[in-house]
Amino acid sequence: MSATPEEAGGFHPGHNPWGIALTVTLATFMEVLDTSIANVALPHVAGGLSATNEESTWVLTSYLVSNAIVLPISGWLASRIGRKRFYMICVTLFTVSSFLCGMAPSLGMLIFFRVLQGLGGGGLAPSEQSILADTFEPKRRGMAFAVYGMAVVLAPAVGPTLGGYITDNIGWRWIFFINVPVGILSLVLTHRVVRDPPWLAEERSRRRPIDFVGLGLVAIGLGSLEVVLDKGQQEDWFSSSFITFFAMASAVSLVAFVVWELVQKHPVVDLRLFKNRNFAISNLLIFFLGVILFGTTVLLPQFLQTLMGYSAQKAGMTLSPGAMSIILFMPLIGFLVSHVPARWLVAFGFVVTWLALERMSQINLDLDFRTATVWRIYQSAGMAFLFIPINTAAYVGVPKEKNNDVSGMLNLSRNVGGSVGISFITTYIARQSQVHQTYLVGHATPFDEPYRALMDSLVRNKMAEGASLPDATLGAQGQIYSELIRHATVLSYVDVILILAFAAACIVPLTLLLKANPPGHGPAMAH
Repeated sequence: MSATPEEAGGFHPGHNPWGIALTVTLATFMEVLDTSIANVALPHVAGGLSATNEESTWVLTSYLVSNAIVLPISGWLASRIGRKRFYMICVTLFTVSSFLCGMAPSLGMLIFFRVLQGLGGGGLAPSEQSILADTFEPKRRGMAFAVYGMAVVLAPAVGPTLGGYITDNIGWRWIFFINVPVGILSLVLTHRVVRDPPWLAEERSRRRPIDFVGLGLVAIGLGSLEVVLDKGQQEDWFSSSFITFFAMASAVSLVAFVVWELVQKHPVVDLRLFKNRNFAISNLLIFFLGVILFGTTVLLPQFLQTLMGYSAQKAGMTLSPGAMSIILFMPLIGFLVSHVPARWLVAFGFVVTWLALERMSQINLDLDFRTATVWRIYQSAGMAFLFIPINTAAYVGVPKEKNNDVSGMLNLSRNVGGSVGISFITTYIARQSQVHQTYLVGHATPFDEPYRALMDSLVRNKMAEGASLPDATLGAQGQIYSELIRHATVLSYVDVILILAFAAACIVPLTLLLKANPPGHGPAMAH
């Protein structure tokens, strides 16, 4: 039977573990929410700061870049300065920079403050996850991760809806100001209830040398990667020298980083953890969870807004019931993960997600609000069975002093997966719609009987309204072409959903390679 944290290291949290869980979840929910809440406000930000829509997208990119840089080194930073201190520094930086974002007088200043906000936010989720792993004994860890999972999965779903409401009714600056009271409350509670375990104090006392080369390489590599993923479609990928430069910088830096870290005695990121099969597979699984979760979170509202004419707020509301279903499932899954091997729960989650995406591939221009909402609930039900078991499985066989490193890498994998998913979906839809458009145009000729019949009908209707024959003909052709573009775009959505469904199906066998954590005991920890 696995030892409890108290038995293994003499660590007593000092307060009710559930109070600690709710305290650290508060700031993490705020940070994850901020990754999606600003999306719908970009046009308002651009208008308020006299910038173009293209320039305003740097508000998102700057945050993602700085966030990605901090995630993998958060474990090293927490070990070096103390996890509680590091966590409180992150909360303070995130809260202060949120206020400054709301006060920003220009786009340049807003982007600078968003960089600071991303640096602060990047350390929150990994710190929370490792705090939970140390606070709760293994057999109760599933329920603790359920609380954390609610924050991480719920926040991206409610972000667009909340962002749309605040922007439409109060003003875009308040999407940043709302972080301030939450951040202050989080600081007060964290100061009172969170403690560092003794093994972290031992790690901190060793005063190991700083791996400056590793820090520089990971910053350049991941920062450049986020720029490529976020700006690639907008800049037409490798036809742009801008994207090519950052892609090369990312590739060279990340390869050099891996080589450098593997030969260092005290690396900033312990890549040797990937020798642990569960850790390596869990990172791959949560990467694909990020692809599907963030990708579909963008895909469905985008379809409803661009093709169905929904407002940003109404489109975002289709995601909210799915988020509620996750909240309902999380306590059940937190209980099951201590009684059923995590690999079976993960396999079930990907099967449900696969079938839900297959169902969603029936998307068309007759889609109604209720159907879109039900589809999202189906997807959410599957994804609810993924987050907690994957995180639980990742800690199997990992020494407790490496908990910070595990949580940092898992969060990085999920966030990079989300960026890849969003980038892939936007690029594929834009390009595949051109393919379908070319195919449909090839059939819209005077020699095609349905096309000819439709043209005759539209021309007669327009002439009946008083248009001349030439004007009626041009108007009919324009109307048909507009409808053709819409249908071509719908077909591209169907294609990308089927690709996501196929990916989910292919992942199912991989889940069975996870080592089983004994039911009733949670994940076995190496000590």
